[in-house]
Amino acid sequence: MNKLSIINEIDEMLNTYCEGCFVRAQIRKDEGKTAAHRFCISNCTIGTQLQFLGNELNKTGSNK
Repeated sequence: MNKLSIINEIDEMLNTYCEGCFVRAQIRKDEGKTAAHRFCISNCTIGTQLQFLGNELNKTGSNK
């Protein structure tokens, strides 16, 4: 995968699944921003996929 395709995939996932997420909004309302962020990183399947893509992006480095 090249850098641009990874970035586009991340952007598409965020727009499709994360924007307007009811679970995140509810946790943020009940427990705060930190708890919602922790949920997204550790419990959400989309968050896990985003972490994988982020790691792949790091592997590509800053070289063109």
